[in-house]
Amino acid sequence: MSELYLVRHGQASFGAQNYDKLSKLGHQQSVWLGEYFKQRQIKFDHVLSGTLVRHQETAKGILNGLENKAPLTELAQLNEFNFDHLAKAYLSLHPEARPDENAPRADFYRLLKKAMLAWSDGSLPADLLEESWEDFRRRIAWALKHVSEQFHEKRLLVVSSGGAIAMFMSLVLEFGAKQVINLNLQIKNTAFSQFYFNPKNVRLSNFNNVPHLELANREDAITYS
Repeated sequence: MSELYLVRHGQASFGAQNYDKLSKLGHQQSVWLGEYFKQRQIKFDHVLSGTLVRHQETAKGILNGLENKAPLTELAQLNEFNFDHLAKAYLSLHPEARPDENAPRADFYRLLKKAMLAWSDGSLPADLLEESWEDFRRRIAWALKHVSEQFHEKRLLVVSSGGAIAMFMSLVLEFGAKQVINLNLQIKNTAFSQFYFNPKNVRLSNFNNVPHLELANREDAITYS
């Protein structure tokens, strides 16, 4: 069977004017992951990433650390859902849920969870959304099918985002919206999940691994944003 490593992007620039770029730590996390793969002699035949800047920067950082010149292809279907649109739609119905400007990060995660739950049950105004929950699910299902059919007998690295990875997991393991939302909030930056696949089947081997960060001198490098 073929092998797939599905990686969440490195720490993005949470709280900055432009979230969609890696922080200094995010760049370092990506290189560390590549160095881990190099130490384990794990090389990739092909790399896929979403088209977002944080995806591309993470993929390039991993390849730099790995010193692997595998071809890199962008695939828009691997992009994250648009949280800004989701939050705006939810807050249009629940303005009291808006976090204060200097609120702790946990308040924004609570808003994300509430907005995703409302999105998944179809209770958000459709005209304020970029895509429906079902559209998002179908998009990730297309990416899963594309990977399993087009990269048979390859070792593949895929870089995406937490929500897309959680939806990918739900398609493989056949669980519902609440589990997708809970998983989304658990996936660490530059964590990898490993799968084996062929054109007819995808099997999970392990989930949310960060061995490149679980070192005594990197205690503060495990992040979720």
